[in-house]
Amino acid sequence: MKRLIVNADDFGRHELINQAVERGVTEGCLRSATLMPGGKAFDSAVAVAKRHAELGVGIHFTLVNGYPVLPPAEIPSLVTEAGVFYDDHTAFVKRFITGKVNLEEVRAELAAQLQKLEQAGLTLTHADSHQHMHTLPGIIDIVLELTQVAGIKAVRTPRTPLFCGEFGGIGQLVGRLGLGTLARIAVGKAKGRGLVTPEHFAGIVAGEAVSETYLMEIIQNLQPGTTEVMMHPGTDNDVLIPDCGWEHDFEAELAAIVSPAVRELAAAGAVEITDFRGLYQAR
Repeated sequence: MKRLIVNADDFGRHELINQAVERGVTEGCLRSATLMPGGKAFDSAVAVAKRHAELGVGIHFTLVNGYPVLPPAEIPSLVTEAGVFYDDHTAFVKRFITGKVNLEEVRAELAAQLQKLEQAGLTLTHADSHQHMHTLPGIIDIVLELTQVAGIKAVRTPRTPLFCGEFGGIGQLVGRLGLGTLARIAVGKAKGRGLVTPEHFAGIVAGEAVSETYLMEIIQNLQPGTTEVMMHPGTDNDVLIPDCGWEHDFEAELAAIVSPAVRELAAAGAVEITDFRGLYQAR
């Protein structure tokens, strides 16, 4: 059995991302998305999710590059003077390894994020995080505990291949090695709590996009089991790149998701396109 989960990250971050998610569900192979609790387009994303029962929706726990759910005064170690999260994983990890991040504040914020999604009336299929911060030591334990208590049965463990997409140099290689190591530790912790996770992970960790060609290569080379492909689709690069502060080809990923050639290739290879519920509902 070969299963494919195409997951749209950053659902709720921007209205143009929400539009891309809905198009991906109705016109393409998208069956999974993770919702950003502090996203500016949160309410719109919830509406999209409720219109499409075939879309499995998870929580995109956020500790960087976004907005908290709790008042900034309650989580001072996690936010800048402007009351927002630090810009990216590099800034956060530097603070984390120097002891400037309070894990009780992490627990409080992530619990509030989870509660926000539950109060929106969503039944969550899985958990992951923005820029993979849930894999950090200590934080992974908080995330898995919250996930388990909430009855969420699956979690992303981004076991990133060392070589995928364009090679970005030794710095990228070291980053992927570190993330892969943390992810493999997370697998053992997740299994210890009875949570499931896809056997394989793909997607651009650093680079422009999962293009149609690259997505077809992933499908052609699928291993037995379930492969999650992390994607970030959007409808308008000219708006999303400056708004998100990320040089990413959102449009190319949407084009890959809605490509008829991708769906035809998956069908020809007897690949089941599913969401995270496919990991545990058949057990």
